Amino acid sequence: MAKEKQFITCDGNYAAAHVAYMFSELAAIYPITPSSTMAELVDEWSAFGKKNIFGEPVKVVEMQSEGGAAGAVHGSLQTGVLTSTFTASQGLLLMIPNMYKIAGELLPTVFHVSARALASHALSIFGDHQDVMAARQTGFAFLASASVQEAMDMAAVAHLATIKSSVPFVHFFDGFRTSHEIQKIEAIDAEDLKKMVSTKSLAKFRARGLNPNAPVTKGTAQNADVYFQNREACNSYYEAVPDVVARYMGEISELTGRHYLPFDYYGAEDAENVIIAMGSVTETIKEVVDHLMAKGKRVGVVTVRLYRPFSAKYFLRALPKNVKRIAVLDRTKEPGAVGEPLYVDVKSMVAEHGLNVKVIGGRYGLSSKDTSPAQIIAVFENLESKEPKNDFTIGIVDDVTFKSLPQLEEISLAKPGTAELKFYGLGSDGTVGANKNTIKIIGENTNKYCQAYFDYDSKKSGGFTCSHLRFGDAPITSPYLVSTPDFVACHVPSYLGKYDVMRGIKKNGTLLLNSLWDVEETLERIPDHVKAEIAHKEVNLYIINATKIAEEIGLGNRTNTILQSAFFKISEIIPYEVAVKAMKKAIDKSYGKKGENIVNMNYAAVDRGGEYIKVEIPFEWKNLSRSKFVPDSFKRMAPEWVKNVADVVNAQCGNDLPVSAFKDMADGVIPAGTAAYEKRGIATHIPEWNAENCIQCNQCSFVCPHAAIRPFLMTEEEAMKAPAAIKRVKGNGPLKEYFFTMQVDPADCTGCGNCADVCPAKTKALVMQPAATQEVEQANFDYLHSHVGYKDNVVAKEQNVKNSQFAQPLFEFSGACAGCGETPYIKAITQLFGDRMMVANATGCSSIYSGSFPASPYCKDKNGRGPAWANSLFEDNAEFGLGMRVGSERLRETAANLMVKGMECDCCSAEMKALFGEWLTNKDNAKAAKEIAEKLVPMIETCNCDICKQLAQYKDVLVPRSQWIFGGDGWGYDIGYGGLDHVLASGENVNVMVVDTEVYSNTGGQSSKSTPAGAVAKFATSGKKIRKKDLGMMAMSYGYVYVAQVAMGANQAQFLNAIKEAEAHDGPSLIIAYAPCINHGLKAGMGKSQREEKLAVECGYWHLYRFNPALEAEGKNPFTLDSKEPDWSKFQDFIKGEVRYASLLKTFPAEAGELFALTEEFAKLRLASYKRMAGQAE
Repeated sequence: MAKEKQFITCDGNYAAAHVAYMFSELAAIYPITPSSTMAELVDEWSAFGKKNIFGEPVKVVEMQSEGGAAGAVHGSLQTGVLTSTFTASQGLLLMIPNMYKIAGELLPTVFHVSARALASHALSIFGDHQDVMAARQTGFAFLASASVQEAMDMAAVAHLATIKSSVPFVHFFDGFRTSHEIQKIEAIDAEDLKKMVSTKSLAKFRARGLNPNAPVTKGTAQNADVYFQNREACNSYYEAVPDVVARYMGEISELTGRHYLPFDYYGAEDAENVIIAMGSVTETIKEVVDHLMAKGKRVGVVTVRLYRPFSAKYFLRALPKNVKRIAVLDRTKEPGAVGEPLYVDVKSMVAEHGLNVKVIGGRYGLSSKDTSPAQIIAVFENLESKEPKNDFTIGIVDDVTFKSLPQLEEISLAKPGTAELKFYGLGSDGTVGANKNTIKIIGENTNKYCQAYFDYDSKKSGGFTCSHLRFGDAPITSPYLVSTPDFVACHVPSYLGKYDVMRGIKKNGTLLLNSLWDVEETLERIPDHVKAEIAHKEVNLYIINATKIAEEIGLGNRTNTILQSAFFKISEIIPYEVAVKAMKKAIDKSYGKKGENIVNMNYAAVDRGGEYIKVEIPFEWKNLSRSKFVPDSFKRMAPEWVKNVADVVNAQCGNDLPVSAFKDMADGVIPAGTAAYEKRGIATHIPEWNAENCIQCNQCSFVCPHAAIRPFLMTEEEAMKAPAAIKRVKGNGPLKEYFFTMQVDPADCTGCGNCADVCPAKTKALVMQPAATQEVEQANFDYLHSHVGYKDNVVAKEQNVKNSQFAQPLFEFSGACAGCGETPYIKAITQLFGDRMMVANATGCSSIYSGSFPASPYCKDKNGRGPAWANSLFEDNAEFGLGMRVGSERLRETAANLMVKGMECDCCSAEMKALFGEWLTNKDNAKAAKEIAEKLVPMIETCNCDICKQLAQYKDVLVPRSQWIFGGDGWGYDIGYGGLDHVLASGENVNVMVVDTEVYSNTGGQSSKSTPAGAVAKFATSGKKIRKKDLGMMAMSYGYVYVAQVAMGANQAQFLNAIKEAEAHDGPSLIIAYAPCINHGLKAGMGKSQREEKLAVECGYWHLYRFNPALEAEGKNPFTLDSKEPDWSKFQDFIKGEVRYASLLKTFPAEAGELFALTEEFAKLRLASYKRMAGQAE
């Protein structure tokens, strides 16, 4: 009797991990987007005791880097243990050295890769084949999957084939497009796969493992006499691989009914024009082939599955006999090569076998750029032309080198009965999570097939998201974005003016709008182009005030469940009662470990989803002309680059930009300060300033993560000219001659509420109010910023917290989450040193919110000066920053040498020579050097001597640069620690700040060596078992490194002193800053992140100190313990106030108590060591 098929609704990462777990005994892991999920799943399954096909849980080891993970895989394989890993992009590149060794030693393993773009002119987390192509020469076999279903099936083939052949495999699939696409697929039974394992080959592998009872020597050094011959000895192993793969593909085909071959052909038997490609695009090509064949075209597609070894036998079998022209599509770019890799392989294969076939190549889909049916039609039309264009591109307009094919009008090739939906949301509002649940609910409660894909911008929480959903009665094979939706949900009302939300909506479609207003006001506020589209296409309009409902329930800005419930009731895809039951079941699964209160609030959200209104469309809307969508941002003044590039990208229209838009920025450089033009307006509530209650401490400005509230000083004359709407009071203390204003910037505020929370006034001077009530304040901020400016010279900005805030923040409006714990630290540093800062930023959260195209939050002051910022990679940031420092100093040495010569020059004046001497004496004193440079540079520029002509080229280095190196704990504690240690040991004058969230924040919250014992994180599902690394102690051991541990919310003055002392220290400095993060799950919310820092110090969880080597030279103790004696009775309540700890009580209650005791014990041990250093009695 045939087994009943088991269907699951999952994404490609889950599908691959599902199989990898079956075949693995050990997994060595490290997080990197978009493959992290595979490792997280394996760790989670292992923590809960899931068994592999050998009847045991997988042993999981987290390493400090991808290179470390590859090394651990190599070592484990040498003991005869089946081992896997998961990676992408730069991570795969770091594994390449070990891949050569693993392949050379014929060790069976599978690296599962969510293929991703490489960092070149810019970083991209999105998918293409650049990474796998960079590793194709290592000796690994490469097996490609084209869909979520194939990710499961080919994962099985890879694991079976590597055991049989002894050749290691890379199993890859398109990052995001497949890794994160959710589909309803058939699961393969573990017992069926176990029967396919070659037990003899497995036994042979185990027998080759290193064993002191049968010792051998591996990894020897060989000389010229034998190395070559030994290298050629592996040939027979690789020659056997295609047949081994074909065999297991056959077995999987027999088991599942799905047909697989190393090269698979689909299309007309007599096809003359054929596309060859691999990955998810082949599914799109199949749809186009069906479409064109229905029109009588003789076309087809060859899907490449086994890319390495590239088998002539299987390739030629797949190729139609009548083929005349071939277009090879590569999802990578290799500048300077004769062609991209797959094209070169196919062309050489065709030539080698004497086929009379024209082969052309083209590029597509870099960085997950959507590849639609229209683009594939363009490729076939190119093949049919008299002179097909070679080295072409699709999906872009190349108006510089003219390589692009014509862009055709988009068409829908969705199968009949397929519904297409789009949901527009805000990052962290829960829209994406709700839609993942929606697709699973439909998949698990109906016989329908489902597909979901999620389109993001690169902001952190608060960014743009669009969920693309399809469901129907036939399998969905459309790996491209929804362009003709039946249903559109807009969860953020302001999006109607920012993005073309109605684009492509079908006639009689549905629009569900989350509206903050009643029907009458909603109708008034809807933009005319939306009204016209609704009327012209007879769209059904529904509104619901999910924002208000969420606040009433206590969910803050989490409107997702309310709107999900409304969607199910409006769409009637499944009976609403069934949907409600399924949603509540999903709530139990998603939020069960977060507490009963969270669950009940989400239950209430489901129950209130029916509180929507169907709006009658006014007849007069039909008289409105249908105009082209123009975003609201196009209406304001802005620099050309912002108007022509940034605004287009921010309106989600970046795909429309031609290559010429980037001609002058081929190196990826963008202007400073462009974030100021975004004006995202995402806050639902904004602080209102009550001037009478204000004590003018400026703490609210100091802690603002986005620099969206600032103090301004106006003279009497300025106050008279200023608009009357600007609130003001007389300044206090030394500022009595000025008028003081604390001004909010509503459009850039994210509404976190930290400013109001920290306000120390007896009666709060800041109260959070609905955003609509504060719109008038935008004009006030704009006036003060542009007409009044920043008076940082009235009082010494370095003196105290209050004074520092009168300086312009040169880090503003970043893409960080609302309430971010990291950005206030960075902002304050720019206020003190920004006009001469150089910043090297490690890849991670801090690089993404600091430099996500087209937004640059680092800006200039009135003199055009500001932080010069750059990101290299994740692992090399300390070295990168050191290179900046020594490079800058090298330029200054040249300037100094020229000045020495200038002092002997007959042309240079006596005044110049005196200034030369002053500069040479004071060149490392920033204040003095700046004053000298202001006098000296004009003289140098007017002097015509050869020395001054040369010296003029170095005028920008006369003021010493303040070199900063920023990164998170994943960088500083783990992957970048080796480099960080070396840079600190170098003695060079660099300032390092590690913003410590105690997890890998950017990749989703994985454990790092900064994660304390007892904390739950990804890769530590059952709680971290070992204590947190003490990075500061390690740095202090050098004796000459300035080290400080800070928490702004606990002691603002201590942090300010730390950054001043670090910058003043003539040598390396390290500041470790505690930073609450959304990954912590603060029960009080991120609007209390500053308070969380305060509580962390008060209870002893975090300690404040400074280690200043300069004090030792004065005969003093260099170590100062700045935090007071903790109240340890508050410790357990503190950690239980964060979900990362509290969730352990739900999932592993038996272990929670023991681990929480360890968390506290280790904190006490750290404090005891600090007390000893401070000379305090125990």
